[in-house]
Amino acid sequence: MMEHILRFAPEVEAALAVGRPVVALESTLITHGLPRPTNLQVARQLEVDVRAGGAIPATIAILRGKPTIGLTDGQLEELATADHVRKCSRRDLPIVMAQGEYGATTVAGTMILAHLAGIVVFATGGIGGVHRGHPFDVSADLLELGRTPVAVVCAGIKSILDLPLTLEKLETQGVPVVGYGTATLPAFYTRDSGLPIDARMDSIAEVAALVRAREALQLSQGTLIVCPIPAEAEWPAQEAETAIAQATAEAESRGISGRDVTPFILGYLAEISNGRSLEANIALLRNNVRLAAQLAKALSSSL
Repeated sequence: MMEHILRFAPEVEAALAVGRPVVALESTLITHGLPRPTNLQVARQLEVDVRAGGAIPATIAILRGKPTIGLTDGQLEELATADHVRKCSRRDLPIVMAQGEYGATTVAGTMILAHLAGIVVFATGGIGGVHRGHPFDVSADLLELGRTPVAVVCAGIKSILDLPLTLEKLETQGVPVVGYGTATLPAFYTRDSGLPIDARMDSIAEVAALVRAREALQLSQGTLIVCPIPAEAEWPAQEAETAIAQATAEAESRGISGRDVTPFILGYLAEISNGRSLEANIALLRNNVRLAAQLAKALSSSL
């Protein structure tokens, strides 16, 4: 039945069939997270980085109503240049499928389709969370992490959000937050938020053992592996926070809310920082996919 729901790139399907390492990549980064033509350039680069790490990239999206696991270069370009692509979380997936639309998968949407496809490791930039000043505006990413068993590698929670409240929500959802080489939560653009997390692990073998332990217990939640942005690419914390406060106030003044807040703030930050935030975003993305490739390899070798 599953083959009728999902469309696989032949390379991805072949890798999964024999237990080779595969890393899932999201597609809202392409349609809503980065400006054109940078979006396509980065999407291609991330796939190159996954391959360099010894794994197969599987960028996930919905193309004309069909959930697609692994995009060709032509499909990446098609998505990167398409207009009116819907952001797809859990609630949106059946709508986009039924209406034959284009859909770009969020962290939550990517986790769902990756799990259906049998992909264990997913790399992204940062997860969604609780919005600043709006404690009831909670990203579906957090709920999905509580019920879908995928290992998510990221640079922490997007620093435009309320980090302490988001950590509280993850705790409630039973999601372990594990730092790779850090005992505190990275703050996306900066390496250290000062907030403690559940465990520090300094080797890929330790992280792989954690994922295997969760599988052995048959727990349904995901595992969040947070990795600090490379030091040379870090955006100084005070400078970043000043810009974020300005961008957040601008979104409030314009009445921007819900799913439109994050894309607006990210775009506004790139503008007022003269591209500094965009450079940091790209650097952390590349760092995360390299780590995810190593984790996927470790997990595949222990099958």
